[in-house]
Amino acid sequence: MSDILKKICDVKVQEVAEAKQRTPFEAMRRDAESRVSTRDFVGALRAKIAAGQAGVIAEIKKASPSKGVIRPDFDPADIAQSYMVGNSNTKAKIHGNATAACLSVLTDRQFFQGEPDFLKQARASTLLPVLRKDFMVDPYQIYESRAMGADCILLIAACLEDSQMAEMEQIAHSLDMAVLVEVHDGVELERALKLKTELVGINNRNLRTFEVNIQTTLDLQKQVPADRLLVTESGIMTRDDVKTMRDAGINAFLVGEAFMRADEPGEALAALFAHPKK
Repeated sequence: MSDILKKICDVKVQEVAEAKQRTPFEAMRRDAESRVSTRDFVGALRAKIAAGQAGVIAEIKKASPSKGVIRPDFDPADIAQSYMVGNSNTKAKIHGNATAACLSVLTDRQFFQGEPDFLKQARASTLLPVLRKDFMVDPYQIYESRAMGADCILLIAACLEDSQMAEMEQIAHSLDMAVLVEVHDGVELERALKLKTELVGINNRNLRTFEVNIQTTLDLQKQVPADRLLVTESGIMTRDDVKTMRDAGINAFLVGEAFMRADEPGEALAALFAHPKK
């Protein structure tokens, strides 16, 4: 585990301990189990792809450890709504208007300036399924995620042992939540494929160096079975990047920074994933 990743996970362990003091495990579990039904995260992605479009998980992120503040003017509800609309310009819709299939919301406070309330605000403002983007280190966080309204959780293979991933996946599925398992290399991918989840994310960012190379997804693609849905994460910044992935048969994307730096995130999404002119 990289130094920064270890630091983040160590902080998470402490945060969970403090959270358990405020809301004991059993109380959090009861809260999670009492929540209304989830939105179908995998189904939303597959529906877009079946329609010949990209399945885009559009991220809502204020800052990151490597880039600092990315979006000073930050309103999660407005951003979420813009992702649903895409480009409202009629002329731009002639060749199709790309919109998000799902949302991803950063809830980590210390390293990404996120908040659980950001997820709640984003989800309340749209009909889209929402991924809680955070660093899971304890089963408590899975119940916490459902209690705050998440429809999907992220499990980062580099942060967890196989037994931890399996336990957290089981809890998530018992709560009707989807699971996106994230890997960066072949060893992590082999471990991830032991899980039941359809969603396998390949992070093009090396969490040890923070360098980004979209070739990472292409190199690992052949190891992903056909019954899994491969999601390419990080580094998708241009139409050429999208074309490279789609030409390779990769149709699910998690994109954040490219949208967060734009004045209108939804229009940036529509431009990046617009259908090519015939």
